[in-house]
Formats: sequence, C-alpha cells, structure tokens
Amino acid sequence: MPSLAVLSVFVPTFLFVSLTPGMCMTLAMVLGMTQGVKRALWMMVGELLGVGLVAFAAGAGVAALMLKLPALFAVFKWVGGAYLFYLGIQMWRSRGRMAIPDDLSGVAPTARKELAMQGFVTAVANPKGWAFFVALLPPFLDASRPFIGQLLVLIVMILAIEFGALMLYASGGKSLRHLLAKGGNVRLLNRVAGTLMLGVGLWLAFG
Repeated sequence: MPSLAVLSVFVPTFLFVSLTPGMCMTLAMVLGMTQGVKRALWMMVGELLGVGLVAFAAGAGVAALMLKLPALFAVFKWVGGAYLFYLGIQMWRSRGRMAIPDDLSGVAPTARKELAMQGFVTAVANPKGWAFFVALLPPFLDASRPFIGQLLVLIVMILAIEFGALMLYASGGKSLRHLLAKGGNVRLLNRVAGTLMLGVGLWLAFG
C-alpha cells in the first residue's frame, strides 16, 4: 500500500486530470444524452479496461516502447476516429441507432459490445494518455516497496477516480437531454450530440 504522503498528492493529481474535459469524458457526455447513463456504463467498462491497460503498461515501462511505435497508434487513431466521425454524422442527421428519435421513449439502444469497444479504443488509441501515464505514474512508485502491489493499488484508485468522472459527465449529458427535449428540440439535441461526437472523432484521429 502506498504511503499516506504519496496518496495525498496522487489522489488530487489524478482527480484533477480525470475531471478535465477530454475524449473519453466527451464520449461519456454524448452517450449520456443519446443512450442514457445506464447504457453508457457499457462504454465506461471498455474505457476503464483501456485505461487500466495503459496505466499498467506505463508502470511496467511498456508504454515507453509503445510511444516509439507511431505506426501502431496511427492505425488505432484513424480507424477509431473514422468510426466515431461516422457516428457523429449519423447523429447530426438524426439517423442511426445512436440518434434520438422524436419519440424519446423509442430510442434504439446501441449494442453493449459496440459501446464497450468505443470506450476501449478511445482510451487505448490516445497517445497523450500513454504519455501522461508515463510522465505521472512512475514517480508515485516507491522502489523500496513491492512493485506489483503498489502498481495495482494505484491503478484501482485511478479507475475509481476515472469512473466517478465518467459518471459525472454522463449524468450531465442526461440532464442536457431532458432540458432540450422539454422544448421539443430533439433535432437540436441530436446535432449537439453529433457535433461533440464529430469532435471526439477528429480529436482521436488528429490529436
């Protein structure tokens, strides 16, 4: 278990970073709008798996090697970004399974596996995320303590913080959905969500 001195710095640092708007948080807000918080949990499962993988790789030193393989990141980035961009266009046009129909009770849920894959790819295909964990995670590991035990505890704490931030953004998206829907602005809601999804796709591909 890391010392209290380490945790007193670790928790605020990662809490601040998780709450900062980014690709994963924007995706959570979009899905909160279009699919609801409960359905967005499946995206969060995939995203947390991806974050856990990246954090473990960073702690083990694997991330340093991955950052030297830009071609591998390029494949993830372009494929993932193109798919999210396509979803954004569909939502902007009020089409596809993720768009909100005029009858809000009739929204077609996106497959759980598809939502989880969106979250996983968004987390793993972000080079900035890898660089962030390489820069911030290792300094919190004490060489005089058992390595694996420390790393696993810190990763669990990172995932807990990340989950809380994702829930906050998804809940905000759900609130926005209800706000716009009351005025009959479902098309506007689709365009807001679609624009955000387009932004995530472009961010992932070109960021």
